[in-house]
Amino acid sequence: MASVKKRVRNGHVEWRARYRTASGAERSKAFKRKVDAERFLTTIEASQLNGTYIDPSLAKISVGEWTDRWLEGLAHIKPSTRSRYEGIVRKHVQPAWGLVRLENVTHSDVQAWVTSLSRALSPSSVRKVHRVLSLVLDSAVRDGRLARNVATGVNLPRPSKPEHRYLIHEQVDQLAEEMHRPSTISKHAPMSERVNPTNRLIVYFLAYTGVRWGEMAALRVGRLDLDRRRAAIVESVTPVHGKGLVWGTPKTHQRREVPIARFLIPELEAHIKGKAPDDFVFSGSRGAPVMRVSAFRASFEAAARAIGVPGLHPHELRHTAASLAIAAGADPKVIQKMLGHASASMTMDTYSHLFEDRLDEVSDAMDKARKPRPPA
Repeated sequence: MASVKKRVRNGHVEWRARYRTASGAERSKAFKRKVDAERFLTTIEASQLNGTYIDPSLAKISVGEWTDRWLEGLAHIKPSTRSRYEGIVRKHVQPAWGLVRLENVTHSDVQAWVTSLSRALSPSSVRKVHRVLSLVLDSAVRDGRLARNVATGVNLPRPSKPEHRYLIHEQVDQLAEEMHRPSTISKHAPMSERVNPTNRLIVYFLAYTGVRWGEMAALRVGRLDLDRRRAAIVESVTPVHGKGLVWGTPKTHQRREVPIARFLIPELEAHIKGKAPDDFVFSGSRGAPVMRVSAFRASFEAAARAIGVPGLHPHELRHTAASLAIAAGADPKVIQKMLGHASASMTMDTYSHLFEDRLDEVSDAMDKARKPRPPA
């Protein structure tokens, strides 16, 4: 039963409000005025009735300890994502918040932390770090330890849109050919990489299918249907620090098929001749998946410089595939499926500026479809 009792200690009067939680645990809080104690009890009783009551003792756990529990419960996410979260926790969250109790984390403190991060990190990195702390506090809210997430509504730096570069067909041809020229092959790459003709085909495959590197590396021969000109993307492989290669589903957990350009079919047929269905399409010297991204990039960067596009990243071949598909008139929904985006709106958000170049096609098509009115 809730009550307010007067106590006198060392000549000082205090009013102690006592109540019980839903679990039966007794709680109390001291006030200098009786009216404040009574108001407090009224608030507690109301929150218990409407189900919003938060036991203050549950928020006394440190952010560091709660973050460790949060990480333990992330079995449902991809290992690569978990590894990224662990890195952010270790480098940014624990040093700043590890010893702070959940109950003592304030909105203004989080804002000050984000502002300090902005002086050292890029806007996109600051947003990623903030998101991890926000996810930790969200889990504390769901666990009944906090009434709200104080990281919500924090002013975050506005990320600048990355400037994607898109190769045209001729540049893709030049890049693919340069990948196998002795003058542009990295001397630091292993001999198996330096003489590997697969690099040329990888450039074409990435630039004309738009698959991610991990999806390309995990592709097996049995998932190619060259008669239909399709590749089934059902698996991805990622190197995770301390765990080696980690296998999983593609980024959106969705199986999809990607089209293969007709000119690539003869090259792929020759490339996979003699391989078993379970062999990797693109493999290293011992049949393992091509995961030496650093070795590939050394030759790739040299080839990109040779064709006048210095600093090109292999992932930009994915953007190239999107731009070539848009230029060819492909529907945004089809491009979404090819790239494995979660929604067509995501595709449009990323590549909307490329569709603007085709506005004339709309007006030209309407002009062509319009029937001229007969003279009056």
